[in-house]
Amino acid sequence: MFHLVLATCLVSDPAICAERLLPAADAQTEDECRSRAEPIARDWLARHGDLRGGEARCVETGELPALLTHEIASGVHLREGAVAQLSPQNRGQIANLAFIVGDTVAVIDAGTTRSEGEALYAAIRRITDRPVSHLILTHMHPDHVLGAEVFAEAGASIVGNAGLAEALARRGEAWMMSIPDQIGREVFLGTRIAPVDQSIERPTTIPLGSTRLQLNPQPRAHTDNDLTVHDEESGVFFAGDLIMQGLTPSLDGSLSGWLDWIAAGPPDPQPSLIVPGHGAIQEDWDDAVAPQLTYLSSLRDATMRAVTAGMPLSQAIGAIVTMMKPWSEGWADFEATTARNAATAFAQMEWE
Repeated sequence: MFHLVLATCLVSDPAICAERLLPAADAQTEDECRSRAEPIARDWLARHGDLRGGEARCVETGELPALLTHEIASGVHLREGAVAQLSPQNRGQIANLAFIVGDTVAVIDAGTTRSEGEALYAAIRRITDRPVSHLILTHMHPDHVLGAEVFAEAGASIVGNAGLAEALARRGEAWMMSIPDQIGREVFLGTRIAPVDQSIERPTTIPLGSTRLQLNPQPRAHTDNDLTVHDEESGVFFAGDLIMQGLTPSLDGSLSGWLDWIAAGPPDPQPSLIVPGHGAIQEDWDDAVAPQLTYLSSLRDATMRAVTAGMPLSQAIGAIVTMMKPWSEGWADFEATTARNAATAFAQMEWE
């Protein structure tokens, strides 16, 4: 297969440049790809007005930069992200991303940038030329959603919790300003927020031919727009950031709701593998949730002590972080994330 790659630079700073993959021009032959190149590049640049286009070329799949993935079950492929917060060193590639190959391909989460989404798309194309029918976003956080536009251009329907579109609308503008400073403007070049095509309000099945995916929107927990995915054929369960390994859990939803979700136990049927939003996959449900359960329970207890003591928020955050330090081992970015969690948990528990 051949793919259109377009050289682009920022209009406002021509020194910041990168090549962008435009999957709408994918073709079986180089000549066919070249015949599509001009109108597709022109239309794409019209939608990305901050960029100026340069040379367009058609390259074979093997020439594209691709993420390293491994097959964790038959037809189920995973890229494990860096267990860290966004940084120039990791180029924003911190979330676990996956795809499932059936008669068509379903992708689960898309990464922090268009470039990461392109590299995930290239990894898929190294394995199969079957169409990408769905991109399933497990929740709103930028490390999971901002690579989505690549898959929309490839013809995928973007699927998320019914609350996802509103959550992206509330936060997207701030992310587009802040994330380039965190990971580098060149890495972020061309990144846009893609609209959600299918909003999931109740349990929904997506058929892929050889398997089916069970999508379940969850009550307010990690966020107010969490969505889990269970592959029927392999039994692999994708928890998104409802389960995190190694990277400190971030609370953007409800602390009590998150603890309730964990207390409800594993989905039925029992998963064969559990893929967290960050960190290593797990085989046992209790092992998968135990570190996070300890962290969140300790956060609840420390916050309750601060509320009961009548501390103001300005004093409570530092006190909660100090009380939480005995549980810091094994969690990346513990202090900064716990301070943010403390503010959120304090507001919730004070109101309650």
